[in-house]
Amino acid sequence: MIIASDGPAVTVPEITVTEYVLRHAARLADKPALIDGPSGRALTYGQLADGIRRVATGLAQHGFRRGDVLAIYSPNVPEYAVVFNAVASLGGSSTTINPLYTADELARQLIDSGARIIVTVPAFLDKAREAAAKTSVEEIFVFGTAEGARPFAELLQTAASPPRVSIDPALEVVALPYSSGTTGLPKGVMLTHRNLVANLQQFEGMKDFDGFGEQDIVMAALPFFHIYGLVVIMKSTLAQGGTLVTMPRFDFMDFLGLVQKYRATVLPIVPPIVLALVKHPVVAQFDLSSVRMVFSGAAPLGEEIARQLSSKLGCPVVQGYGMTEASPVTHLSPTRNAPSKPGSIGKVVPNTEVRVVDVVTGAALGIRQEGELLIRGPQIMKGYLNRPQDTADSIDRDGWYRTGDVGYVDEQGWFFIVDRTKELIKYKGLQVAPAELEALLLTHPAILDAAVVRKADEEAGEVPKAYVVLKPAAAGPATTAEALMSWVAERVAPHKRVREVEFIDQIPKSATGKILRRLLMERQSAH
Repeated sequence: MIIASDGPAVTVPEITVTEYVLRHAARLADKPALIDGPSGRALTYGQLADGIRRVATGLAQHGFRRGDVLAIYSPNVPEYAVVFNAVASLGGSSTTINPLYTADELARQLIDSGARIIVTVPAFLDKAREAAAKTSVEEIFVFGTAEGARPFAELLQTAASPPRVSIDPALEVVALPYSSGTTGLPKGVMLTHRNLVANLQQFEGMKDFDGFGEQDIVMAALPFFHIYGLVVIMKSTLAQGGTLVTMPRFDFMDFLGLVQKYRATVLPIVPPIVLALVKHPVVAQFDLSSVRMVFSGAAPLGEEIARQLSSKLGCPVVQGYGMTEASPVTHLSPTRNAPSKPGSIGKVVPNTEVRVVDVVTGAALGIRQEGELLIRGPQIMKGYLNRPQDTADSIDRDGWYRTGDVGYVDEQGWFFIVDRTKELIKYKGLQVAPAELEALLLTHPAILDAAVVRKADEEAGEVPKAYVVLKPAAAGPATTAEALMSWVAERVAPHKRVREVEFIDQIPKSATGKILRRLLMERQSAH
C-alpha cells in the first residue's frame, strides 16, 4: 500500500534556491528579513539581496567556482543566510558544520567535503585554523575581525556584479550537511537546488497547514547547521517574506525574553524546549501571547506534553517529520480543518509517497501495522558524497528511501513513529553516531571493548550510554565511570558526550562481529 498526500500536488519551479528565497525581496526591500536577537541588528530584504550579490562577486574574485565547497562553521547570525545563498548562486555547495565540533571533528568534515574556504567567527578561529592546517582549505573568513583571517566584510565591499553561472537545479549540489543516515559515521548528504526548492514548495503547499507567512516573526533558536534550522526555519521564512530572529547561542531565559521582545508568532523548536515551556516555572514571568503556533521537529514529541503546551499557550502545537536525506520534510500536521492528533508526526506532504514495510521481510503492510517507513519524492537526496554503496543501500532502484524509522498509519492518513531501526541516538534533536563514540572509547588504553546505545532521557530525549569492558587489572581512578565520561567529553562536541557508563564482562556480538545492540537495550530495560 502506498500512501500519498490527500491535498493537491505542487509544481516545482526549475530555479535555484537563491532565486526562490529572494522571490519577494524587491517588494519587501525595506522590511527586516533577519534580526540578530541579542543586539537588534537587522538586515532588510534589500540588504540581504544586495549582500548576496556582493559576497558572490567577492568569492568569485577569490577563485571560488561552480562545484566548489565552502564550509560554514558559525553560530546563527544574519550573515549565515548571506553566505549560503551567495555560494548557491555561484553553483557551489555549502557544507554546514556544528559550531561545537572539536578541531579534529571539523577537520574530518573539511577533508571529506573537500572544502576550499571556511567562514567562521573570531571565537572559533583557533579551532578553524588548527583544522584547516590538516586539509586543503585555502582561506578563512570571519564574521567581524580577527588576526590571521580575512574579514567577511571584505566580500561585502565588492561591487555587486557576480558572474552569470548556468546551474542545473536537478543536478547541482547546493547543500552538503552531514548525517549518519541509518547507521555509521557521518556522511555528506548531497542536496540539490531542486531538492530544497521542492521541499520549500511542499511546505508551503501542504493542505490545511498554516506555515510561516509574510506576517510572521519566527524564532531562529535552532542551529542553521542542522537541516531543520537551515531549510524549515531559515529558508522557508525568507521564501515567504517573514522575519527571522536569530540566536547565536541558545539560553532558555534569553529565548523567552526574545519571544516577548520581538512579539514572535511562530516557535520552531525541539521536544526538550517544549518540555521546558511546559514545566519551567520561569515561563510565567514572560508574555508569550503573540505566539500563534509551536512547531516541533527533529525528534518525537510525546502526546501529553504537546497537549499541555497547547493548553498553556492557547495555540496549536504541531509536529513535523523528516530527515536530512529528505531536505528534510516528509510529513506535517495540519493546523486547521482537521482533528488535532498530538503525538502524530502528521500527514504526507504533497508530491510524496510513503510505504510501510515489514522490517525483516520487506513485505508491504496495511493500516495500523507497524513497519519501516519508505519514502519517495522530489526532496529525497541525490545521494551520499563519494559513497555509492551507502547510497545504494539507502535508496532502492525505484527511488524509495529507507528511513530506518518504525511507524504506522491510521485510517485517516495520520502517521505515528513508534521506534527506530536506526542505531542513531538523537540528543535534543542532534544526531550522535554510536560507532563514532565506540571508535573513540577503543583508543583508551584501559578499554578492551565498548558499545554505545541510546538511553531515554526526559530532558534530552535520548543520551549516549556506554557499555565498557576493561582490560584485566585496569581498574583504578582513571577508569571509573566518571573518569571515562570526562575523558570522552574532552574529545567530542557536548551533544556527543557519554552520559552513563556501565561496566560489562563482554559485548554481545553476532558471528560477523556486529554489536548486538538489541541485547544491550534489553539488558538496560531489565535494570
